[in-house]
Amino acid sequence: MGGAHHHSHDHHGPRDGHGQHSHAHHSRGHHGHGHGSHGTAFALAVVLNSLFVVAEVVASFISGSTALLADAGHNLGDVLSLLLAWGASVLAARPAGPGFTYGLKSSSILAAIANAALLWVALGAVLLETLQRLWTPAQVDGPLVMLVAGIGIVVNLLSALLFAKGSKSDLNLRAAFQHLMADAVVSASVVFAGLAIVLTGQNWIDPLTSLIITFGLAWASWDLLKDAVKMGLLAVPRHIDEGAVRAFLAGQPGVEAVHDLHIWGMSTTESALTAHLVIPGGVRGDTYLRELAKALETGFGIHHATIQIEQTRDGCSLPDAHGH
Repeated sequence: MGGAHHHSHDHHGPRDGHGQHSHAHHSRGHHGHGHGSHGTAFALAVVLNSLFVVAEVVASFISGSTALLADAGHNLGDVLSLLLAWGASVLAARPAGPGFTYGLKSSSILAAIANAALLWVALGAVLLETLQRLWTPAQVDGPLVMLVAGIGIVVNLLSALLFAKGSKSDLNLRAAFQHLMADAVVSASVVFAGLAIVLTGQNWIDPLTSLIITFGLAWASWDLLKDAVKMGLLAVPRHIDEGAVRAFLAGQPGVEAVHDLHIWGMSTTESALTAHLVIPGGVRGDTYLRELAKALETGFGIHHATIQIEQTRDGCSLPDAHGH
C-alpha cells in the first residue's frame, strides 16, 4: 500500500486523516518525574556528604585510622557520583531540539553506567587499602572511629531517604540511593569494628571488617551495573515483558502479523516502542492508534509508541527486521 511515510502526530488531539504511521505520545505528569523535582535532594545530599568527607579525613589523621580514610575515599566517590546523577537529571529534563530529537534523556543512562563503574573503582581502592592493613595492622583510636562512623550512619541514611521514593522508578536515582545505603552499612560496620578494637585491642579486626564490607558491596552493586549497561545497549527495560507486548499487539482486532518490534529505554525513566502491524483491512482515522498507544502506556509503561500499519505482509522493506 502506498504512502507509507505519511505521519500523523496526535499530540494535539484527534484528527481525521488516514496516516498509516502515527506517533502517539501521551504526555502525563510522571514523564518528567525524578528530573527537576529532585534538584533539592541532590543539593542537600551533596552538601551533607561533602562536609562529612572533610570531617572524616581530619578525624582519620587524628585517630590514625586508615579505615576512616578509606571510608572518606568511598564517600568522596559518592559525592562525585551524586553530582553526575544530578547533572544527568537536569540534562534529561531539557526539551528536544534540532540535532537532539529525543532531547538529552539518555544522559541519565550514561550517568547510571558511570555511577556503577565509579562504585566499582571505589571498591577496588578500598580493597587495596584493606589488604595492606591486613598485612600491617595500624594502631587505631577506637572511640573516635566509633563517633565519626556513627555520624556517618546518620548522614548517609538522611541522604538516602531523599531518594527513596524516586529510586523505585528511576535507575539513576536507584544508583544514588544504593550508594548512600551502602555507605550507611559501611559506617555501621566501622562502628562495630571500633567497638571490637576497644574491647579486645586487636587492630586486625578493622581491615577484616573492611574486607567483608567490600565483597558485600560488590555483590549488591552487580545488578545495578548490569542494568545500566543493558540500558546503554538498548535492551528491553527490565520491567517490560517483550513477549507479553508482542502477544498484546498480535491480539488486537484485525491484526494478522506483528513485525519489526523494538522496545528500548530512552532514559532511566522513559521507554519507547516501534512496531509494524499487518492489518489487511486497514484502520480508519487515528483513534485506533491513539488508543493503542494509550493501552501500551497504561499496561506496559511504554511512554512513546510509534506504530506503522501495513495492509500486506510484504509492506516491510527491512529484510532483517526482528520478528519479520
